[in-house]
Amino acid sequence: MATRTQVVEVPGSHGVASPPENVARSAVLLELENILSSRPFRNSSRGKQFLSYVVLHKLDHRDDLLKERTIGVEVFQRPAGYATGDDPVVRVQAGEVRRRLEQYYHAVPTPTAVRIELPVGSYAPEFHWEQESLGHEGVTPRRRPRWVPWLLTALGILAVLGTAEVAFKASPAKATRSVLNEFWAPIFSTSQPVLICLGRTEVYRPSDELYKKFTQKHPSAFQSELDRLSEPLPLDPQTKLTWGDMVRQNEFGVAIGDTQATALLSGLFTRINKPSQVRIGATYSFEDLRNSPSILVGAFNNHWTLQLTSNLHFAFTEKNGVPVIEERIPQGRTWFCQRNASGEPTHDYAVVTRVLDSKTGQLLIALAGVGGHGTRVAGEFVSREDFLQEALRSAPSDWQKKNMQVVLETVVTDTVAGPPRVVATYYW
Repeated sequence: MATRTQVVEVPGSHGVASPPENVARSAVLLELENILSSRPFRNSSRGKQFLSYVVLHKLDHRDDLLKERTIGVEVFQRPAGYATGDDPVVRVQAGEVRRRLEQYYHAVPTPTAVRIELPVGSYAPEFHWEQESLGHEGVTPRRRPRWVPWLLTALGILAVLGTAEVAFKASPAKATRSVLNEFWAPIFSTSQPVLICLGRTEVYRPSDELYKKFTQKHPSAFQSELDRLSEPLPLDPQTKLTWGDMVRQNEFGVAIGDTQATALLSGLFTRINKPSQVRIGATYSFEDLRNSPSILVGAFNNHWTLQLTSNLHFAFTEKNGVPVIEERIPQGRTWFCQRNASGEPTHDYAVVTRVLDSKTGQLLIALAGVGGHGTRVAGEFVSREDFLQEALRSAPSDWQKKNMQVVLETVVTDTVAGPPRVVATYYW
């Protein structure tokens, strides 16, 4: 029997025969993970940031945040009130994401259970479900929708933030007792917003003159700024360059893993009604950390993480030029990012640190991996009840009042990080 795609009634879509919302949410998030790790999106950091932002906020029923200026400020760090007519970064990126989504679904060998689309003229994504079509004479066969077996499997694979949502359905004062809300309870000791602080890596890109030299021999290449931002410049490896051929870029430099972890945190804080602010690079100082509870995202690209966790039990350092996590005791353990013969990571590690009264005088949480995959799973770890519950099963009975560090491992398969596994803990 032929099939057709119908819109399902999940946040932001209208239609019939929808799965339960918590089931639909898990499936959408799993499909988002598949899209972000696919070939069309793999090397598009801006596309990943944009798509993650709009999908997560759509799932959270926050259509009010899916406006051009808001996306420009929150995702692309444009100043508040910037002129959208003069700076089309959001419109350009939306068009690029639509193109990449088309490439992704064109390459998928079989229909996916849910399809994520970004309608033209809108920044609010839609979620469509694959179902059996209507039968002859307008009678709908009473068959189980095709998404049911797929989603039953999906529930066992991914429920990113789904459990967090249940834990915080009530206000913080009325929330049922859970490991997740006990972990995050200290952020409500002040009315100040939580600062989510990302590092920024120095980024350089080819100069306009270098592109012009290349297009003289290849007239059809790099005709637009979009091409320059989304495609590599295929120079001969023997081409000689001067330092002037490279230009420092202040608006780039946020790591993909940091962005993914931040998206998870932002979604969590939205649901529990705790204001948060995202700060990047030099846009925050030690004085800011003194005034608000803070989350430091990333390690070797975030000097505040390195500085404020350097004297703790598990710390980030380098050994023979290799970034590692080191246990600061005699004969302590060491963890580093493991790679295959091609240089692709196969195992990454991260440390989740929670210090109730840190050097800043405020709650300080650090989510940091040796590599980007580690940072991403650290963000997932602190956003899910099941992960925290498993990790804290053998914790001291009064762990809620203690500082803590948890070392996580993730197995990376085809550039996609698996679920976090606890390999070490420390409380004091």
